[in-house]
Amino acid sequence: MDSIRRNPVAGNGLRAVVTGGAGFLGSHLCARLLQRGCSVVAIDNLSSGDMRNINPLFGCGDFRFLEHDIVAPLTLRADWIFNMACCASPTHYQRDPEKTMRTCTDGVLNLLREAQSCHARIFQASTSEVYGEPEVHSQAESYRGSVNPDGPRASYDEGKRCAEAMFFDFHRMYGVDIKVARIFNTYGPQMQVDDGQVVSNFIVQALRNEPLAMNSDGSQTRSFCYVDDLIDGILRLMAAPKRVTGPVDLGNPAEITVAELAERIIDLTGSSSRIVTRALPVDDPTRRFPDISLARTALGWTPRISLDEGLSRTIAWFKNDLGRLRRLPSPPEAERAVA
Repeated sequence: MDSIRRNPVAGNGLRAVVTGGAGFLGSHLCARLLQRGCSVVAIDNLSSGDMRNINPLFGCGDFRFLEHDIVAPLTLRADWIFNMACCASPTHYQRDPEKTMRTCTDGVLNLLREAQSCHARIFQASTSEVYGEPEVHSQAESYRGSVNPDGPRASYDEGKRCAEAMFFDFHRMYGVDIKVARIFNTYGPQMQVDDGQVVSNFIVQALRNEPLAMNSDGSQTRSFCYVDDLIDGILRLMAAPKRVTGPVDLGNPAEITVAELAERIIDLTGSSSRIVTRALPVDDPTRRFPDISLARTALGWTPRISLDEGLSRTIAWFKNDLGRLRRLPSPPEAERAVA
């Protein structure tokens, strides 16, 4: 075990468990861990994960899948545990806010107890949503956020904040070896076609030559990190010395308006789509981009994939599923944009 911890990035012989392993980020993480020679168990209840994301991994080294909901107790044998479980899309997590909150509380508690029991290092995929509607720009880890505990996003935002609190309590009380990353908007191949995220929404609409439905006037800003860069940051954090617990912001610090993103996707797809607007959802942040100074100094990490390159790769992946794109229903009348 000590020899593994001295050079954990190599991965050889490392036992890794990835909850949410059939999801967008989880499946990319599983693939990278296998490439590094790890033994990988992906755990997912398939509420939003997709077996198609991980089917190519069977037969690629020591890879196993367990269909399980982390809200229920489980027994793990692992050196590294990555908690990637919990729907990140408002479209999904708002369907069952109780389940969303329980995944972030009961589920996280189960995993922390297992990490304590098997002396594993454990990673929490936290989120930029813990900053809420930020009052400072850019957002650094020292900022405590401005979250609405009563709004429609609270089950996710407050659930993730609670998960962070439990991680640091287990670290202080029991010496559990923790790592916490606050993940900003991430995109890339294997995003769900119907997850409601702005990048996937715009790409799907553009490829179908439908109007790109933009919230408000599109002046709100985001930053978009390509998935390969994010996974590199996660693994660097996991390999960092024990004292580097986080939280660490992981995201692309390049700020772009949603309107600019829409124009860029129309251009890259060659679409005939036009841009239309709809009402801004409740508690939707108006500005969101990270200060990654800590990630640069502590992890030697910075994103490398440009937005145009990343979008081109992502569009190419979506084009391979054009048949499914055409079968998707149009948004219901209540959700359609207005010009």
